[in-house]
Amino acid sequence: MRHSYAAVLAFSLLPAGLALAQTSPVITRADMPVATDTLRQSMATPILPGSVPPLTQRGPNQTWNYSTLVPISQNVARFTAVPNQPLYTFTFNSVLSGSNRATVAAPQTIPLPPGISLPITDPYQFYNASAADFRSVGYGASLSGTAVPITYANAAQQDVVYRFPLSYASTPDSSSSFFSISVPGTGYLSQRRKRVNRVDAWGSLTTPFGTFQTVRVVTRIEDQDSISAMGINQGITLPVMREYKWLAVGQHVPLLTITTTRVGNQDVVASVEYRDVYRRLSALGTASQLPETALSLYPNPVTGTEPLRLQLPAAGPVSISATDLTGRVLFSYKLPHAARETVVPAAAFGAFRGVALLRVQTATGMAVRRVVRE
Repeated sequence: MRHSYAAVLAFSLLPAGLALAQTSPVITRADMPVATDTLRQSMATPILPGSVPPLTQRGPNQTWNYSTLVPISQNVARFTAVPNQPLYTFTFNSVLSGSNRATVAAPQTIPLPPGISLPITDPYQFYNASAADFRSVGYGASLSGTAVPITYANAAQQDVVYRFPLSYASTPDSSSSFFSISVPGTGYLSQRRKRVNRVDAWGSLTTPFGTFQTVRVVTRIEDQDSISAMGINQGITLPVMREYKWLAVGQHVPLLTITTTRVGNQDVVASVEYRDVYRRLSALGTASQLPETALSLYPNPVTGTEPLRLQLPAAGPVSISATDLTGRVLFSYKLPHAARETVVPAAAFGAFRGVALLRVQTATGMAVRRVVRE
């Protein structure tokens, strides 16, 4: 076959950015969750393999090999149609829903501090995938047996997760959202969020799930939360988070998400999650509760510069994590050979101040303790 040298020359002179944009995967609404999705995900130890490039490395045609990730737990991301409840149908699934109309609902969990209970069951978050974007349009839960929807004040205050089409050629974008939940006589929760998305790389990603051509989105998240429940009234400005998400055509959820939190002048890996298949994991300990006397911690309250010391039931493997009162993960890690007296460094909490929930899982059971950071 004879080639046109003029055509070859013309192609070689194309702007580099245009050629790269054509090579990068392009993510659209078709690559977002649908109502029948049941997708297994694994949580890995938050220690990145030394063989992978630093998270700051960006650009076209990257190769990321995360095949050595070690799963420590699994969960299932489930997406359904809008539940057939009158208020949900009116708010999220009718011709009158307008900007609140949802294409999928995702069952959620509500993490609560010990001793605090809310008359809420079956919580959901509602999302809409359109040609323009994928966004959170509201929440819902059953209150005393009645499904109650919770929406953002207007479309401009909804949380825009991605804008489409999304590829290496995409420009950075941002959104600011606000929602509030109030249960009369029980409590109040609100969140202000600023989300900034930037596509900074594309290339081949390998995890224990397989090898895929991906585009990487880096999301900077700034949250300000307020909570009032059971005598606790607290406003929280959370440490800045960054989510590094690798997306691929047809996968519906990120193939890999690495979340970091800002500690001083450094981003520290807080969690690693990737799409996976079912794996039989060797569980650490049991779900049984440790007696109150089996685990002690001090000092409590603890200042922002002091380490937190734990007295464990025995030396051995331990998993330690902490969340704020809204369930946001502050840190999570596993020690395969912990001493009976173990230290949680102050840097692990970052800039967080307020009441945190410390979850300690040992070979003999699990304990949750409330920690006050001053």
